[in-house]
Amino acid sequence: MKSDPDLAKLADDYRALISSQRSLLLATSNSEGDAEISYAPYVRIEQAYYIFVSELARHTGNMLRSRRASVMFIQPETEAANLFARRRLIFSCRVAEIRADDARYTPILDAMRQACGDVVGLLSSLTDFHLLALAPRQGQYVAGFGKAYAIDMDDGSLLPMIK
Repeated sequence: MKSDPDLAKLADDYRALISSQRSLLLATSNSEGDAEISYAPYVRIEQAYYIFVSELARHTGNMLRSRRASVMFIQPETEAANLFARRRLIFSCRVAEIRADDARYTPILDAMRQACGDVVGLLSSLTDFHLLALAPRQGQYVAGFGKAYAIDMDDGSLLPMIK
């Protein structure tokens, strides 16, 4: 972590924002290049966000095809002093599918079951669900007006954005 105490506090703030939410907003692109937005419950294990999603959802096909997605965590409107300056964290991610024969599959689904409830067991019996790993490769945290920071993906610290 960088030594600036203000940046260290802001880094703690963005981590708290992630921890306060059980789902993430998901942006993908379809085969025509049109943007599509959705959401999914997630679990975070180490540096990846795992989602369990159905082929019936457009975002699933988009991610399986492109292997890319953006995710956002955003401060609830009810907590924001100004709707134009909600705290938000955005990651550009690489997407990889975790198949049932992968040793990580069952432990990740068990973590999802703990976080999201027994419905995960039901969903895992359906053949159209895919376990996807979203691995951040770039990140940006906006803490308010004029307070945008890049995230150092090696240590999670914040770096001021250069204008």
